[in-house]
Amino acid sequence: MELQILPTSIIGSYPKPRWLLRMYSLYELGRLPEEDFREAVKDASVAVLREHERAGVDIPWDGEMGRSEMTEYFTAKISGFKFYGPVRVWGNAYFNKAAAVSKLEYSEPLVLDEFRWIKANTTREIVKVPITGPYTIAEWSFNEYYSSKEELAFELARILNREFTLLEKEGATFIQIDEPAMLNHPDEVPIAVEAINRAVKGVNVKFGLHVCYSNYNLLADYFDEINVSQFALEFVNRGFREMEFLKKLTHGELGFGAVDVHNPRIETPEEVAKAIRKVMKYIEPERLYVNPDCGLKLLDRSIAYQKLVNMVKGVEIIRKELAKEGKESIPFRRSA
Repeated sequence: MELQILPTSIIGSYPKPRWLLRMYSLYELGRLPEEDFREAVKDASVAVLREHERAGVDIPWDGEMGRSEMTEYFTAKISGFKFYGPVRVWGNAYFNKAAAVSKLEYSEPLVLDEFRWIKANTTREIVKVPITGPYTIAEWSFNEYYSSKEELAFELARILNREFTLLEKEGATFIQIDEPAMLNHPDEVPIAVEAINRAVKGVNVKFGLHVCYSNYNLLADYFDEINVSQFALEFVNRGFREMEFLKKLTHGELGFGAVDVHNPRIETPEEVAKAIRKVMKYIEPERLYVNPDCGLKLLDRSIAYQKLVNMVKGVEIIRKELAKEGKESIPFRRSA
């Protein structure tokens, strides 16, 4: 399978339409039937897919329209977790933090139905399936059953491996493992690496690893040990500082964060192109994908959309320059 050089994708989340947020509120209050809520999520999913496609994104997802939060969504589907109530993340933001209270078991598919719906409704050949990784779920959960966080993370890796296997059988080709917490405790990074490797073992799809707002010099020490083919990282929010760590990424791909998801200012196509030129000093274009720094859900929807539009336009500027060198396409690589 061939792709245009510098394939574009999103990281995962996207602003939910206001009408869908009202459906969530009504559903949580018990004032909306389950069937109506599920239909609303599916309608929003298609609407966001079309939005990404209009923006020109090569590898879309539906912006996680059916997910409330990146760990709660998964722990709610895994047997052995229990919710005691919401905890505060920051400011007025809360999420339901689960507790592992008994042996965790795979009781139902986690994202399989999402994938089937999106695959059936996109015009693109490839979609990216984002899934929160085993270490982050373990880090952001209470542990009342397992002897250690390591044991909990490895159990989650076993469950995710089963889901990844099902996704492969269903035709998924690109899965992104989200691990925003994996560098929180430097002494536990080997646990996170082993958990990721256990989760992907035996599954023949393209795996990406997304880590944001972290110490990338620490991550770089493990580039060769993590069995993924792509690292999707943020760069704009950190002002493109300390990019020397990329010299350690000697093989595999980089998903380059080219727009800031925490700043409502919309980058111009020229700024995106300039950013891509910066990273091409370290990574050849044949190993580059381009994406936002992180999920876009905290932005106004119109701003998020225009950021994607300008991201793609910036990529097109560089594609024209690369075409003069005879560089127009790359193979879709699955192996690490």
